[in-house]
Amino acid sequence: MHSFGYRANALLTFAVTILALMCAMASISDNFNHPSPSAHVEVLNINWFQKQSKGNDEVSMQLNISADLQSLFTWNTKQVFVFVAAEYGTPKNSLNQISLWDGIIPSREHAKFWIHTSNKYHFIDQGSNLRGKEFNLTLHWHVMPKTGKMFADKLVMTGYRLPEEYR
Repeated sequence: MHSFGYRANALLTFAVTILALMCAMASISDNFNHPSPSAHVEVLNINWFQKQSKGNDEVSMQLNISADLQSLFTWNTKQVFVFVAAEYGTPKNSLNQISLWDGIIPSREHAKFWIHTSNKYHFIDQGSNLRGKEFNLTLHWHVMPKTGKMFADKLVMTGYRLPEEYR
C-alpha cells in the first residue's frame, strides 16, 4: 500500500508534467503563425525645430500613425507592445534610434488603430546633426505571449527629411 503523501506527490508530479507539456505545445504552435501586419506613419507637420541652449537639436512633429496588427494575435498572445522610432545615422554613430511614441495593445479588437499625435517623447540629438538629415520612421512591435518566448519585429518607412534651417 502507498501512503497518502506518496499518492499526493505522484498526482502533483503528473499535473505539473501535463501543464508543462501544454505550455510547450502552446509555445510551439505560435511558430506556425505567419503574421502580416501593415502600418503607415506620416509626418504631418514639424511643430518646431530648434537648437537647445546646451547645443543639442530638438524636433517636435505631428504624426499620423495607422496600423493593422491583428494578425499578431493568436490564442497565446497576452498583449503587444508597439512603438515608433526615428532612426538616422551621424558621423559619431552609424545608427541612432529615438522613440517618438509607444503603446500597449491588450487585444485583437484594439490592434487596428489610427492615431493623430505629437511625438510623445523628445526627439533630441546630442549635437547639431539634424539639420537637413534624412531619417526613417520604424514601427517596432514586441508580442508578449501567455507562455513561451517573446517575438519582436518591425516595419521601416523611409524617405523623411528634416528642414535645413531651425524654426
